[in-house]
Amino acid sequence: MPAFEFNRALVKKYDRPGPRYTSYPTAPQFHQAFALDDYLQAVQASNQGAATKPLSAYIHIPFCQSLCYYCACNKIITRKTHRAAEYLGYLKREIAMQGALFERSRKLTQLHLGGGTPTYLSNAQLAELMDCLHQAFNLDDSDAHEFSIEVDPRTISTGQVQMLRGLGFNRLSFGVQDFDADVQAAVNRRQSEAQIYALVAAARQARFKSVSVDLIYGLPLQTVHSFDVTLSKIIDLRPDRIAAYSYAHLPEQVRAQRMIRPQDMPPPERKLELLELTIQRLTEAGYVYIGMDHFALPDDELALARANGTLQRNFQGYSTHADCDLIGLGVSAIGKVGDSYSQSVKLLSQYYARLDQGLLPIQRGYRLNADDVLRREVINQLMCHGRVDFAQLEAAHGIRFNDYFADALGQLAEQVDDQLLTLGQDALQLLPQGHLMMRNTAMAFDAYLGGGRQGQFSRTV
Repeated sequence: MPAFEFNRALVKKYDRPGPRYTSYPTAPQFHQAFALDDYLQAVQASNQGAATKPLSAYIHIPFCQSLCYYCACNKIITRKTHRAAEYLGYLKREIAMQGALFERSRKLTQLHLGGGTPTYLSNAQLAELMDCLHQAFNLDDSDAHEFSIEVDPRTISTGQVQMLRGLGFNRLSFGVQDFDADVQAAVNRRQSEAQIYALVAAARQARFKSVSVDLIYGLPLQTVHSFDVTLSKIIDLRPDRIAAYSYAHLPEQVRAQRMIRPQDMPPPERKLELLELTIQRLTEAGYVYIGMDHFALPDDELALARANGTLQRNFQGYSTHADCDLIGLGVSAIGKVGDSYSQSVKLLSQYYARLDQGLLPIQRGYRLNADDVLRREVINQLMCHGRVDFAQLEAAHGIRFNDYFADALGQLAEQVDDQLLTLGQDALQLLPQGHLMMRNTAMAFDAYLGGGRQGQFSRTV
């Protein structure tokens, strides 16, 4: 892939709110006029497709034992483990209902457990969940599948890592965030280096295909020096993938973040320093920039897919698998079937009530029109490949790119002047210093931005 550069002045200039584009249109466009009947129609059309897509599943486990103050995820803080047993019972009912909708010939090749804390479930409960999935779907049992699970290092032992591999998971994502003890205390997430080192070693011994580590920059009390120490330790661990997320401090919207002392928050310029440091350290250590917040070792599947043009992007982030129909399972989960998105109810009481009525818990969604499908393809090309090929889109959609997107291309004039990208007769190409601002470029093709809507999103850098 092309090299990329960090230009602090340009990063600062373009650091504004904008979508992450795990979907297009984005979630604020979902509406309750899209109901269960619409979802069932989308599934039926998908099953009847000439070349039916493989299946992917996201399962949301909402429970956590303690509150991390920075977290904006849909979660339930409880130490009452019986609640997980009740939830699993309902989840199994939803899995059976969803499985009955899809043709059995369609293989489920991709699975991701997120949260909350998926390892809040016991070993026996996780085994029960996987058994239910095997009964309901045609799971790909070869190790070519992509079965991943998010792990809170505080909730799992090295023995459990081996157990997860035995259940079929071949990718692990560890939430580290920061090794500094003061930062951990400020966000109420204390965990030892020894825990994480031991778990990563266990994952390697169990022959997981990919071990990923999540970091967050911009947390309270972080300094350039303290985060440099964390980065050194992460580089020593040598995970296959690293996700370095920018912390979005929105205490007026996220109740948990009000527990963070305002005086502990770093100044805005600190975040830019931390971002620059992260990019410098990781690239010097041999990691390849994939896109957005993601880095991978050169021989990792993501880096290889980025290089050969097969990288994909969906609600689970970057992926190497071909475009799948994604089934969302669990409270608040989002799915994508055909040219539609759907999201389940966000409250546990509503989730249980819908399933007690024998209904799938879908509350809202969106059916894409032809313009949405075209713009989604443009944005996906940008986010995955840093390039948009006009001829391919013109042939597929019967348009003249420069005419159809005249307004969008006009909005990009400033980015061309700032040397973030080039606009030729046949392609749009991000330049080395434009890769970090790919979300800004994508926003020009978003037909739904405007009217102050950007304020609903995190900042783009």
